Amino acid sequence: MNNLKNIFIIDDSSIYHFMMLHKLKLLGFDEEVKAFLDGEEALDFLNQNLDDTHLLPDLIFLDINMPVMSGFDFLEEFAEIKPKIDKEITIYVVSSSVDDVDIERAKNNEHVHSYIIKPFQMEDLKSILKEFQQENQAST
Repeated sequence: MNNLKNIFIIDDSSIYHFMMLHKLKLLGFDEEVKAFLDGEEALDFLNQNLDDTHLLPDLIFLDINMPVMSGFDFLEEFAEIKPKIDKEITIYVVSSSVDDVDIERAKNNEHVHSYIIKPFQMEDLKSILKEFQQENQAST
């Protein structure tokens, strides 16, 4: 996973954080993973570290339904700061929502790579990490 150094998990479930960290470890990902309980925490971190690309995520797993700031609110705010970020960040929306409105809204957002319905399986994560590596090798 040489190109993939930082992953953000933005989800209000600490159990989901634990499961994702465990799955990443099983897949051999031993780089930096930061977990945030809502979009506002993650945005604060991004804003404080805009100039340090080593601290910024390569990949974000974003829940939609969270207190304080939802995933959709996060995406709106992210669009505002994205021009200040000198790094490509791939965002996957990961949600238990099967509502067509949520799915279409996420898929129509230019910053969202894909929409994944929970529960998030190990094979899903493996495919995402492999796809990320392939896309980055092709662009280098």
